[in-house]
Amino acid sequence: MSQIELFQELPEFEPGSQATFRGPQNPLWTENKAELIATYLKFFVFITKHGAYIDGFTGPQDPTKLNTWAAKLVLETEPRWLRSFYLCEESKRKIALIKKLVSEQPDTRKRTIDVHHGDFNRVIDDVLKHPGLGQNVASFCLLDQHTFECHWSTILKLAKHKRENKIELFYFLGTGWMDRAISGIRDSQKLLDWWGGQGWSELKGRDAHARSDLLCERFKNELGYKHVLGWPIHERKKGGGRIMYYMVHASDHDQAPGLMARAYRRVTGIAPNEEQLEFESLLAENTSEVPSVAYPP
Repeated sequence: MSQIELFQELPEFEPGSQATFRGPQNPLWTENKAELIATYLKFFVFITKHGAYIDGFTGPQDPTKLNTWAAKLVLETEPRWLRSFYLCEESKRKIALIKKLVSEQPDTRKRTIDVHHGDFNRVIDDVLKHPGLGQNVASFCLLDQHTFECHWSTILKLAKHKRENKIELFYFLGTGWMDRAISGIRDSQKLLDWWGGQGWSELKGRDAHARSDLLCERFKNELGYKHVLGWPIHERKKGGGRIMYYMVHASDHDQAPGLMARAYRRVTGIAPNEEQLEFESLLAENTSEVPSVAYPP
């Protein structure tokens, strides 16, 4: 099947169709980041026809608002072509919710869902041993941490797992409260583990864009990802209010940035910036020149 045919299978873009503000009890940024992941994966799976999904911090941030739960949205996305799921959570209370979610899923041929109870920084070694994350499997990992949960050493393990076509990363950087969070840390080892060294101090006092740029450069230079872009998740619809998160997306696949640009516009109603739009235009107008994803159907 040609690249143009694959692209034509994607759903039509509807500007702002899912960017609906629902008030402070269901913050837009929480909903948008979950929908962004699910929408992007839906687009990408139209190309790969398969895939493995790792969620390092799976539990819902608000158990009373399950419509903002990324794991639920991804598991229920149609078509159900993602084959392997690795859902990790340290909280006993949230593990119970995850197991309930898994039990409610239909029996889908060739689909497996593994639940790992424990700190993702410790269970990551067991997850990466699974044959469902082999060298020829398109793999994605969501790192929706509580600010400083994910150790840099864990990210290194994910990035080094494959010789080619590294595991794609969706890393959420909480910028809206970064300075306050740093000032509240009494044990500096937590920050050292998170950032992988003393460099975390460079984040203090910077604006959201500068923090995202700094992290993107590390993903490129230290982890070796080909494409790394930061996508702002705002406090209010269509880019209103503060930037609460940056979703840093790292991938080796040439189609990935264009697909993320399209997912971002669909979910947030915000037009990508010049750099992001360049990738979207490449995907839309020159798909015949974009290399195929090097995975079997």
